[in-house]
Amino acid sequence: MPRQSTAFSVIVAGVLVCAVVLFHPSAQMDAVRQLVGLGGERLLPAPAITARGGAFTFAMTQQGSDEPVGWNPCNTVEYAVNPAGMPDGARPLVDRAIARISAATGLEFEDEGDTDRRPFAGSFISLGGSGPVVIGWGDAAEFPELGGGVVGLGGAAPKDGPGGRRYYVTGGLVLDTEVFTAANIADRPRVMEAIVVHELAHVVGLGHVAEPMELMFGDNNGQVELGPGDREGLARVGSLPCR
Repeated sequence: MPRQSTAFSVIVAGVLVCAVVLFHPSAQMDAVRQLVGLGGERLLPAPAITARGGAFTFAMTQQGSDEPVGWNPCNTVEYAVNPAGMPDGARPLVDRAIARISAATGLEFEDEGDTDRRPFAGSFISLGGSGPVVIGWGDAAEFPELGGGVVGLGGAAPKDGPGGRRYYVTGGLVLDTEVFTAANIADRPRVMEAIVVHELAHVVGLGHVAEPMELMFGDNNGQVELGPGDREGLARVGSLPCR
């Protein structure tokens, strides 16, 4: 009986270990799953990559390569919104912008609700390795990069994954309260939404371009739709292999 009991305990322990490896959401378990051949699958279909002669750049590339750094398409991109300073009409605008970026990248976003965290505050990559993208509103007093024509900031921070490939694991987006007012959102909803799309494109991995017909042009010139280069670049950052 003692030997049978011991064997049963070992079996139970083995099942529990397998369950942890299979279902634990952490990046560390992602690496273990890949090592034992249990890699995940995309949550949404990869977008078609169509080269139409547009301009795009990546915010960051893999070491020694021109392949972009992006988010793991087998996991959701979690985000949380800090409502402090958020004007009337802004939340639906953010939701629409996220839906557009999700459609262009094939990345699935998950709303974690409200937060009191501030974008880019403190250690960008928390202990444990990841965190939601924090979306909020602020001014140049808190975020000196705002002002002088800069009405939003967006970006993400990477970590090394299995095989040395880097993936974004957290990020931030802040919108200027002097520009994002209830009046401006009501009067120019498409322009304001396009600004959020532009900053979210930075969060998922695109950089600026010198072509004014692209939404990722460095200056806000009234462009409200994604250009051909924007779409190709977003499709590429969303089509990376799973971690």
